[in-house]
Amino acid sequence: MANITLRQLRYFESVARHGHFGHAASAVSVSQPALSVQIRELETELGSPLFERQPRKVSLTPLGEEFLGRVRDILRSVDELSDLARAARGGVAGRLNIGIIPTIAPYMLPTLIGNLGRSYPGLDLHIRETLTPRLVRELEDGALDAAILALPVNEPSFKEVPLFDESFVLVRPEAEADQPVPDGETLRRMRLLLLEEGHCFRDQALAFCNVQSSLPRDGLDGSSLSTLVQMVGAGIGVTLIPEMAVPVETRSAAVSVAQFNTPRPRRTVGMIWRRSNPMGPQLHDIAALVRTSAEDMRTAAHSTKVS
Repeated sequence: MANITLRQLRYFESVARHGHFGHAASAVSVSQPALSVQIRELETELGSPLFERQPRKVSLTPLGEEFLGRVRDILRSVDELSDLARAARGGVAGRLNIGIIPTIAPYMLPTLIGNLGRSYPGLDLHIRETLTPRLVRELEDGALDAAILALPVNEPSFKEVPLFDESFVLVRPEAEADQPVPDGETLRRMRLLLLEEGHCFRDQALAFCNVQSSLPRDGLDGSSLSTLVQMVGAGIGVTLIPEMAVPVETRSAAVSVAQFNTPRPRRTVGMIWRRSNPMGPQLHDIAALVRTSAEDMRTAAHSTKVS
């Protein structure tokens, strides 16, 4: 086994993650033939195939399934050696991989990226926008250094740092602006437009209405908050969006925005990272800057009136 290389392990993990040689090669920035050669050499060294190759996809063999967990542990440990060296240098510099959920990314990133650039000019920032389950998985695997999402995640291996609380607002057609603001029970009987399954914001909105996410609904789902708001403007229904999204999403739609009566639906936004990450102190500094960025956003949006 002396001939197994870290490169082969990274290529193997990429193929296992993507289930496709071409997509895996793109993810690790090599050609597909070069990646395939390394996988073949790895399988030859092990004396057994790791993948079952099919015309449109590949799947792990029983050995590949067992091998994958060990490989991810190895790669995570190697990545943390690099983190250890970065932490020893002090400050925040070099490559930083941060994940962020789609109901935060479009609204916070412009301010956050600007603040990070000014505070840490040596930072090589890489942003990954995707849903919470994938962020958690990539954080566990070491592909991400930290993630910004809605808390709690309740994963013992992660450090969770709450950053700020945020209310949800009601978005409805302009013609309904003078109507009473419905409570959660009333919303259950309305045509409530929600994000498609997989978004934690969907589950939070359903919880406010006391509706189980697994139950069928008489409504329409969208892939983004922008789509939902435009559907509301077309008179299809009503929706909920986080306050940070109001200035961006409602400026070109024929909708009205209203605050709910107390208790208002809300979420806690926070940042998480692996407890084993040696860069914990530096990530605490980044988290503080995320909190400052949220405050800057609220100040900039102060002129946007929410009735």
